[in-house]
Amino acid sequence: MGKPNITGNLALTKASDIFKSTTKKQDGECIVEIPIIQLHAPEFHPFQVNDDESMTRLAENIKRYGVREPGLVRPRADGGYELLCGNRRKRACELVGIDVLPVIIRELDDDNAVITMVDSNLEQREKLLYSEKAGAYRMKLEALNHNGIKGDMNSVDVLVEQTGESKNQIFRLIRLTELIAALIDRVDIKQLAFNPAVELSYLTQVEQTAVASAMDKYEVKPSLSQSVRLKKMSQSGELTVEVIDKILSEAKKPPKSEPKGAMRFRKYFPPDYSQKQMETVIIDLLTTWKGSATV
Repeated sequence: MGKPNITGNLALTKASDIFKSTTKKQDGECIVEIPIIQLHAPEFHPFQVNDDESMTRLAENIKRYGVREPGLVRPRADGGYELLCGNRRKRACELVGIDVLPVIIRELDDDNAVITMVDSNLEQREKLLYSEKAGAYRMKLEALNHNGIKGDMNSVDVLVEQTGESKNQIFRLIRLTELIAALIDRVDIKQLAFNPAVELSYLTQVEQTAVASAMDKYEVKPSLSQSVRLKKMSQSGELTVEVIDKILSEAKKPPKSEPKGAMRFRKYFPPDYSQKQMETVIIDLLTTWKGSATV
């Protein structure tokens, strides 16, 4: 396992005194700088790290002011550290050429690592994708169930209190983890509404794949009523690829009718010409005519 990178005055400090000399957290934990190359994202990390506008702003802020909030890591058995909280900060540092990240090192078992990671990200991230929420809620619920809850609260009550979501909403969000990637991705980018997505999560992976294909084929979004029909037919064993195709084709938008003016010129063009193609030809002809008329 690599050693934390201690710089400045700390470089002259004995190893046994390092943690006494670094900045203290309120709970007594110490902050040390660790080379980014030694930090690894958890395999079970449900939160996305994207090079988007938000990342650009974070990188610019870190370049100007440095990393204000330390990450949280735990030692890995095979060396290095698992970065439970701070993966966006790590990426921002990489973008601006900073090769170390201030972190708190904490010894945690798998369940407590999940709980800590989820809690930290839920508190610090203002906006979460449906897929991120679904994965985080499921992981924390499972970790809490493994650990056991003290007192009168159960694991779902803990999530309700922390997130403000109702029990029903929490379970519906967790259902999204049963969706194939092609569908949950559509939920994140709003090409598939939340309520229909929950109903589609009860379909088998083969059936969901057929739904995604039909959505592409017909350029449609399944409605709630269609999704409920698909779910019921799946549960009764009646759902086939052909049935899925038929149901989703019902939602295909009819082609827009052409303006009345365009219909007057339709007979002069090939049947497969679009309105835009006809307009282009007509404008070109009028431009040529206008040019010759002014000579």
